[in-house]
Amino acid sequence: VQLVESGGGLVEPGGSLRLSCEASGFSFGSADMGWYRQFPGKEREFVAVISGIGSEAYYIDPVKGRFTISRDNARNTVNLQMDSLKPEDTAVYYCHAMVGVTEIWGQGTQVTVLS
Repeated sequence: VQLVESGGGLVEPGGSLRLSCEASGFSFGSADMGWYRQFPGKEREFVAVISGIGSEAYYIDPVKGRFTISRDNARNTVNLQMDSLKPEDTAVYYCHAMVGVTEIWGQGTQVTVLS
């Protein structure tokens, strides 16, 4: 059971990044998939989630209209397209899966927006 993120990096304000998460070892299409982020010295916070068949998605207010979560169940991947990035988006971003009552986390990928 594994989640592997990729796509983080350094970007200027107003720029874009696309995070990807490849899942393995569980029934991907049955799992709600999400992204969380963690600021230095803070607890991890929810960013976005997408339902198993991709019909529903939810976002926290600060990223609405800028971030888009999507999934490809044929490739067991979930993506987070981040546009109009701001310095306050700087954080480690984690992929998350909820499989029944079991939580699965990726290792995290750093996103840095210059200020």
